[in-house]
Amino acid sequence: MIIDWDVEIPMSDGLALRADVFRPSGGDRCPVLLGLGPYAKGLPFEVGYPDQWRRLVTSHPEVLEGSSGAYQNWEVPDPEKWIPEGYACVRVDARGTGRSPGYLDHFSPQEIRDLYEAIEWAGVQPWSTGKVGLSGVSYFAINAWLVAGLNPPHLAAMVPWEGAADWYRDMTHHGGMLSTFWKNWYDMQVLPIQYGVGDGSAINPHTGEHVAGSVNLDHATRAANRSDLGADILAHPLDDAYHRERSADWPKVKVPFLSAANWGGQGLHSRGNFEAFTQAASAEKWLEVHGIEHWTEYYTDYGLRLQKRFFGHFLKDEANGWRDEPRVRLQVRRLDGFEERTENEWPLARTRWTSLNLDAAGQRMSEAPLTTEGSVEYDPAGEGITFVADPVGEETEVTGPLAARLFVSSATPDADIFAVVRVFSPAGDEVTFQGALDPHTPVAQGWLRASHRKLDPARSRADRPFHPHDERQPLEPEAVYQLEVEIWPTSMVLPAGYRLALTIRGSDYVYPKLTGEARLGTFKNALTGSGPFLHDDPVDRPREVFGGRVTLWTGPDHPARLLVPVIPR
Repeated sequence: MIIDWDVEIPMSDGLALRADVFRPSGGDRCPVLLGLGPYAKGLPFEVGYPDQWRRLVTSHPEVLEGSSGAYQNWEVPDPEKWIPEGYACVRVDARGTGRSPGYLDHFSPQEIRDLYEAIEWAGVQPWSTGKVGLSGVSYFAINAWLVAGLNPPHLAAMVPWEGAADWYRDMTHHGGMLSTFWKNWYDMQVLPIQYGVGDGSAINPHTGEHVAGSVNLDHATRAANRSDLGADILAHPLDDAYHRERSADWPKVKVPFLSAANWGGQGLHSRGNFEAFTQAASAEKWLEVHGIEHWTEYYTDYGLRLQKRFFGHFLKDEANGWRDEPRVRLQVRRLDGFEERTENEWPLARTRWTSLNLDAAGQRMSEAPLTTEGSVEYDPAGEGITFVADPVGEETEVTGPLAARLFVSSATPDADIFAVVRVFSPAGDEVTFQGALDPHTPVAQGWLRASHRKLDPARSRADRPFHPHDERQPLEPEAVYQLEVEIWPTSMVLPAGYRLALTIRGSDYVYPKLTGEARLGTFKNALTGSGPFLHDDPVDRPREVFGGRVTLWTGPDHPARLLVPVIPR
């Protein structure tokens, strides 16, 4: 293959971004797979993300079959897997990162305009057929949703793999609660390769150049050349213009896409992909859902086969049968792995929506209606209250979005509700899974700040309540309020004798039987059940507001329930 390093892509404001271009050596024009991101295009996967790389190639050696791995980078296509198929791969350092100068401001209108112009640049190069596809994981998927709303003329198709889409609901404020993920991510994964780190950054082994530029800027200059991401997010606690301009505009997203979600992506890597499939205006759209780590299936043979068929159809006009591909492909989760199945819609039309009524008196839940009122109180600093269903009499599949209806009172003016859907074996052991990041991920999670309980009736469904998050409605101490809690989609087949449970608590879920410490070197915190998606900012959650005892109410006058998507056998 031909490799052009540090190609300048001129922007309309006069600045040039730097890109690496990998293309076939035959001289024929080819379609382009492009990604623009902040992770330094010259930083090898195994150098920048060694823990993830070791796990990937050890568990899935197929990733290195037919590839040296030398040109692998974090969350973007491996050129050695795509160049033989007749594609060009273009990696662009986002403004202010890697070897691209400028002001760093993630997912801002400027960054999305840069991506638009990079797409249009790639579409008119002499080696390009004019068809550009966007491909990448997480960050590269998030900005794909955003630029798709601008409809670049040369954007022909895209594969947003585990890409959140709503800056407020999917990413920075789960249910109105501030997630500290982005501040920590910024410190650990972006600032070390901001443009101007220069000699302090790693060296691209192929060029001998530093991945964060050849210029050495002092700390104060670099700070002036970037937004303060954590402070910016904290300064916007409601869903305002700041969040909207960093979120997908679904009626304007019309390009064909394959949206890939992760069942274990609670906190970042799933909701946006489901919302895209149900809300985007695209007439040609497909949904795929898998499990395990969020980067893994993008590189495995399973993921590559899907991507190559999709792009082969839309970028190369191949008659490969993709037109007849079912619109939904699910890796249905079982205790011992996954079972692949295709469907035609999401949520599944044959779903038996089942209301499990919560009973505070016995801390149980069942389909039987309650005849008596009850209440139970918990300390938000503790483990909360767990409602347990009867054992299932036969194998039972739960696949789809969930929702909890709660009736809550608090001793203080607000309460943060963490709703955790769990599964227990007949022996009472909790079943957890390798999630997108955390090795002890529960079956499903949802969040809601009680003062953000207001609903948007036009955009809400029973299985997916939608909160505008545009105002606070403080609680009167001890008054009872109805809350509709969105719980992100999941899939789990419960064997006979297993139990479903719902835990309502006042802090992030922690796996109760942790042994040892699980970590990934690119995150500040240990992985204890909720990954890096924590809600522990003391400014956002002052104890005098959120530390009061919470009471859950159930019964005929307070019909609390968990709505469960049971799939008939």
